[in-house]
Amino acid sequence: MGDIRAEIAALRKERDAVILAHTYQPGAVQDCADYVGDSYGLSVEASRTAASVIIFCGVRFMAETAAILNPSRTVILPEPLAGCPMADMITAVELAELKARHPGHLVMCYVNSTAEIKALSDVCCTSSNAEKIARKLPADRSIIFVPDRHLGSWVQERTGRDMVLWDGFCPTHLRIEPGMIIVARKEHPGAEVLIHPEATHECRVLADAVLSTGGMCSHAAASDTTEFIIATETGLLHPLRKNNPGKRFFAVSEEVVCPNMKRVTLPSIRNALMGTGGRAVTIDRETAAKALRSLERMLALGG
Repeated sequence: MGDIRAEIAALRKERDAVILAHTYQPGAVQDCADYVGDSYGLSVEASRTAASVIIFCGVRFMAETAAILNPSRTVILPEPLAGCPMADMITAVELAELKARHPGHLVMCYVNSTAEIKALSDVCCTSSNAEKIARKLPADRSIIFVPDRHLGSWVQERTGRDMVLWDGFCPTHLRIEPGMIIVARKEHPGAEVLIHPEATHECRVLADAVLSTGGMCSHAAASDTTEFIIATETGLLHPLRKNNPGKRFFAVSEEVVCPNMKRVTLPSIRNALMGTGGRAVTIDRETAAKALRSLERMLALGG
């Protein structure tokens, strides 16, 4: 393992590359990254980097976002088959038809969406800034929210905005069931339950706090509580435990795993840097230009 880490370090320097990793990635992948974060943090970091090459350890929509924000740089997805089922639950044709049925509505799309969906949207959001952005949009305009109905319903609950929700969802967060939270509380009395807004309403109301992955990391670090039940993808346990050695973190269930987020490995990162693996992410200019506007508006409103 040490040898491959040394290879990656040398190749990173040779290619003037930066390695970005989502908090749902395997621990070994997170540990070799230059930056680890949630979708919003990764979007910001991608917009700031000066590196010639971006190795994006995540799923395709994340690498697309980095490519849109950095058109002059090479963005490589180490595992080309790492997709997002939620992002694939709405097509550009379906969104265009939805907009036609609701003229005058603003389109707010979760960053967990394809470049084509971003290009048809007025503003993007992440789970960490969705509520903030919704509150800043003109109060006299209704909102179409795509593709995640659960994040959308949470934003609606928090803001009271009139919203049309697309019927998409995250299969991984849908694995979280109310019974899991009830059992976890019995096993760890006194532990605080933190849940992601992609979970269902029935589960969210059983938690102590609804937070993005980045929000969970910040909350756990600042809290006087020493035990937490984490109701999101199990990969988040790695940075939580690593950065909070005096605290204990428990998965609400070991079943809450995203197979696509677990595709990236150290060998696939090395191969991507060597040019023998991975795939450069490219987006046609027109789509990228339109998608960039919705991303830039997100960064302006959600910062």
